[in-house]
Amino acid sequence: MYKFFKRLLDITAALIAIIILLPLLLPIIIGLKLTGEGYIFYKQKRIGLNNKYFEILKFATMLKDSPNMGSGSITLRNDPRVTPMGGFLRKTKINELPQIFNILLGDISLVGPRPLVDKTFNAYSEEVRALVYNVKPGLTGIGSIVFRDEESLISNSNLDPHTYYENTIAPYKGKLELWYQERASMWVDLKIIFLTAWVILFSSSDLPYRVFKSLPPKPSF
Repeated sequence: MYKFFKRLLDITAALIAIIILLPLLLPIIIGLKLTGEGYIFYKQKRIGLNNKYFEILKFATMLKDSPNMGSGSITLRNDPRVTPMGGFLRKTKINELPQIFNILLGDISLVGPRPLVDKTFNAYSEEVRALVYNVKPGLTGIGSIVFRDEESLISNSNLDPHTYYENTIAPYKGKLELWYQERASMWVDLKIIFLTAWVILFSSSDLPYRVFKSLPPKPSF
């Protein structure tokens, strides 16, 4: 029953979001067309349910050739590859809104582990890679909430960005995603949706750890 109601919530929320957000989406589309490199949407191959690939849809926030520039698949704070309008879209998470259509198509859910590209997926341990996408990936999830300021963490480290991600972020993020799988329910999903909005407004809040007291102990970043 959980999967049925989760899918029902996904479809209902996605349709409502499209209707409500249309006045916001249109100016963004026009703004992106007139700024940066003039392209609006960005499609990227990501790993989804049962480790099968799909194309995720986002608003374009970076230069077209960014995967072959700078830090590659890892984005840093104040990354020069990010367009001026793209910086705002990334900070507010508005760049993720086109994924509403991925939800309607059934590629992702509202809540679940974030779908990753090969390089960041391979930073997980073998155990996590085998289990993390036994559930459908999500627009948001506990990993996204805890690592809401991932770009700053990586930028403030003295280590190479890829080394820091692989040795520090990926191990803990993997624990978080497996924690979610063990406790997934409509009530947990609703809490995660609320917390997603909360940490956008209050980025330094530790409310996720107070709401979910059983989260894996937070390491020192």
